Amino acid sequence: MNMLAAAYIEIILYVADQVRSKAFYQAIFQINPSLDVPGMTEFDLFPNCKLGLMPEEGIAKILSEKMPRPASANGIPRCELYLATEDVSGYYSRALAANALLVSDLQDRDWGHKVCYFADPDGHVIAFAQRTHSERAGNAP
Repeated sequence: MNMLAAAYIEIILYVADQVRSKAFYQAIFQINPSLDVPGMTEFDLFPNCKLGLMPEEGIAKILSEKMPRPASANGIPRCELYLATEDVSGYYSRALAANALLVSDLQDRDWGHKVCYFADPDGHVIAFAQRTHSERAGNAP
């Protein structure tokens, strides 16, 4: 199987308020950012995988007039973070406590995962999933 030859992967979400988003993800993940400077906050989620939070104004400068500004799509789902865990109930509870918008309640899904879906303050969808005993190899995302 061929795999991507990259040193690490960073998923960057464009956010309206970096401080608010940092506090939100800190509460849910229960980890401190590995980087927190004006213009970028990063969380080390797994070895070689980071979640970055970049203010919409910062990326707008890079995009210039070649693409629409991310702020024009606030509240519209623009991505989904699908995080598999062994403690889906804990993430579910922490997301509710952080005032995440519950999009779809925790339930068993056809692909063999128990999953709940939330939206963060900017409308990005976050799924917390845990394998169930009924999962069949090759059917899970």
